[in-house]
Amino acid sequence: MHSEIMSSGSKVLYASQTPFDAQRIGAAAVYCSDGRFGEQMDEFLHKGLRLPRYDRVAVPGGAACLAGHTCAYHQKHALDRQLDFLIREHGLSRIVLIAHEGCAFYRDLWLGLRTMEEQQACDLEKAATQILASNPKVEIEMYFARKVSGLVTFERFGTGEACSCGVRQSPPVSMSVSRTL
Repeated sequence: MHSEIMSSGSKVLYASQTPFDAQRIGAAAVYCSDGRFGEQMDEFLHKGLRLPRYDRVAVPGGAACLAGHTCAYHQKHALDRQLDFLIREHGLSRIVLIAHEGCAFYRDLWLGLRTMEEQQACDLEKAATQILASNPKVEIEMYFARKVSGLVTFERFGTGEACSCGVRQSPPVSMSVSRTL
């Protein structure tokens, strides 16, 4: 490849070696913008869920802002609009929501008697309900990323039992990712 490519009369800083593929997969992933988990999220979505490409929506706390927390009022409306746009314009049929261990979004949030992880499970359920209210044909999956022995593992949230917020959860599914944090 040439070290310098000309485009519209200007010098290109970098040319990706990955060819552009215009085919849409019809999926989006909503996860926290914490860059320490970025490569692991991509690896899980590519290899674990077999999504070669997907629309990325990375915001602090991930889908937690859709759960109705007062501190995320403005973010909720922004994420609602973004997801509605992507579902409509990109023809999405699948949304993957991922929460992660130790998320800083929850540090200043009152959890009541719940652990952070219990609150995250409830928030994912509330976010899924929120998305489905305006997009009932979309399939939603929820996962949790956890640091284990220097790796990041992904598990489907829930055990088939009702979570502490009273919503029934999906059966567990696990996958380990080889990159370390």
